[in-house]
Amino acid sequence: MSVPDDLKYTAEHEWAQLTDGGTVRVGITDHAQSQLGDIVFVSLPQPGDKIEAGSPCGELESTKSVSEIYAPVSGEIVAVNSAIETAPELVNAEPYGGGWMFEVRPDDTAALDDLLSASEYATSIE
Repeated sequence: MSVPDDLKYTAEHEWAQLTDGGTVRVGITDHAQSQLGDIVFVSLPQPGDKIEAGSPCGELESTKSVSEIYAPVSGEIVAVNSAIETAPELVNAEPYGGGWMFEVRPDDTAALDDLLSASEYATSIE
């Protein structure tokens, strides 16, 4: 399983990356997409929505189950990846690239420090 060092992680298998623009890009990990199987439908929050860290903010439906997407940080949704709404298989093919879910303007970027490092996440999925 791929666990990039430059990302932060949640125990619920989301990744978070602070962008140059100060937003946080969010997706699910390679481990999560492999456990879910083929993703066939994605429900995302909408720009302007307020999300709370640790709370559900979307859903992934796979051939195996339906799983919630949890917010890694609190803030306002500023962008969603519309490509995965029409091609949800991108989440399986490129979980850290074209399969990203949404971007949030965090209430506090320091909240990223509370997330797991790559090594801590890798240990948690062993």
